Amino acid sequence: MTLQEERFVVMALYKFTPFADFTEWRAGIQETMAEHEVKGSLLIAAEGINGTVAAERDGIEAIKNYLNSIPALENFSYKESFCKEQPFNRSKVKLKKEIVTMGVPEVDPLKVVGSYVKPQDWNALISDPEVVLVDTRNDYEVELGTFKGALDPNTSSFREFPEYVAETLDPAKHKKVAMFCTGGIRCEKSTAYLKEQGFDEVYHLEGGILKYLEEVDETDSMWEGECFVFDGRVTVDHQLQPGDYELCHGCRHPIDQQAKQSPKYEEGVSCPRCYDQLSDEQRDRFRMRQQQIQLAKAHGQDHIGGDVKALQEENRARKQELKAAQRAASKAANVASK
Repeated sequence: MTLQEERFVVMALYKFTPFADFTEWRAGIQETMAEHEVKGSLLIAAEGINGTVAAERDGIEAIKNYLNSIPALENFSYKESFCKEQPFNRSKVKLKKEIVTMGVPEVDPLKVVGSYVKPQDWNALISDPEVVLVDTRNDYEVELGTFKGALDPNTSSFREFPEYVAETLDPAKHKKVAMFCTGGIRCEKSTAYLKEQGFDEVYHLEGGILKYLEEVDETDSMWEGECFVFDGRVTVDHQLQPGDYELCHGCRHPIDQQAKQSPKYEEGVSCPRCYDQLSDEQRDRFRMRQQQIQLAKAHGQDHIGGDVKALQEENRARKQELKAAQRAASKAANVASK
């Protein structure tokens, strides 16, 4: 793919910072994005900013300059990649309680955080047999790719991570813990949480997987698979080019070509993962949405369809119920064996 084809710049950014007046900046950020045709989603809260946006180079520079003009956000952390098509349909600036939701308000990366490890030093660290390597991302992300030897917490939400730590990790036993995520922001909180729980040596990959893929040659890489990204590309490969996955618009999870061959796959409606969880009403609604998308494409227009957040919450609730039942059964078995 030539540079001319890669005309859109995708910028993933975040910064933990005291941002007490964040609500006052929302309108200005939205106006700047609209004026310069910047699309994507930004979350702002009293603890900082997080998000991913995309535009042609002039648009990215405009929003970058505007955000840097906000005193609290100056010198925010960002990573860039490129694609030939705009990966977002719309622009959103959301006011939030947390810029990455762990659900533990007392965790503050500005007070304590793990040790940052440069991508060039990451391989040596995770090759240490004393290091416990933990992938802090959601289960469907880990499924597509991860670092060799990494533990999968099998979480469907970052809110479940503290529970995973309590059940699996022990500061007396696990002396060195290294963690990683897509762009580095989750690890700001996960390492802060572990430090507050009494873990001594806690490390995280600076800049996340995306920075590692950018800076570490594939011949030396310990990354296996593709990396899920929260935009229209769905995944990227080691060259940060769009990967082999698409998004199921029924459950918003990535699917590969094999899944698309399943009788449970229907474009814009369902895939093998969500087929048995959908009601007839949901199927009808998704089919109507897919028809609207196809009609918009036929007329050369962008379609901004409604999201399926309710379905995602239903799926998450089912999974949490299953885990709770499994834990209860395990505890009952332990009691019975004593």
